[in-house]
Amino acid sequence: MTPSTADQPQMLVEEFEELARNAPELVQLEFINGKVVVKPVRDGNHSEIIVWLQQVCRQHRPELWLYAERELKIEEYRKGRAKSDGVLAPRKHFVGTGEWAEPDGVLMTVEVTSRDRDTNQRDRVDKPHGYAAAEIPVYLLVDRDTNSVTVYADPEKGEYRSVTSRAFGVAIDLPGPVGFTLETDELKEFAY
Repeated sequence: MTPSTADQPQMLVEEFEELARNAPELVQLEFINGKVVVKPVRDGNHSEIIVWLQQVCRQHRPELWLYAERELKIEEYRKGRAKSDGVLAPRKHFVGTGEWAEPDGVLMTVEVTSRDRDTNQRDRVDKPHGYAAAEIPVYLLVDRDTNSVTVYADPEKGEYRSVTSRAFGVAIDLPGPVGFTLETDELKEFAY
């Protein structure tokens, strides 16, 4: 009987980083549980949601920046690399870091669902577990499939103990250390 290679990584993290650095702009790569995953390029509505969130975060927390498409080392759970749609951190937090930054000091990650078959596993299962394991205090999921936002908070032992969802148009609290209420009416414009 031949040993299973299902749990074996496809490549080393360093090899993935080189591959991702040289990938064409038409694809986005992530390294999840030792496997290379290809994500589709974001559409216009996806980008508009991130720009809108950047503006909202600046209005409520001007000392923080929502960095778009930031690469994070999420090794505790996923044994890999994740490209977050948005990362909220103090201004200049990533100065001097490499392409793949440690998650220490990140206050919130943001993901916006995409039109692909893997969005359920990636955005609703893998990333919440990975971000919680990395002890990122808040994970905000803008779910265009269900026209809702979900706030994951209070990470402990690789899981978020608090999960709250609201439909687009209903305000939702982003708990500390983010600490403001997100009005979601405008998200109705960006639904599929």
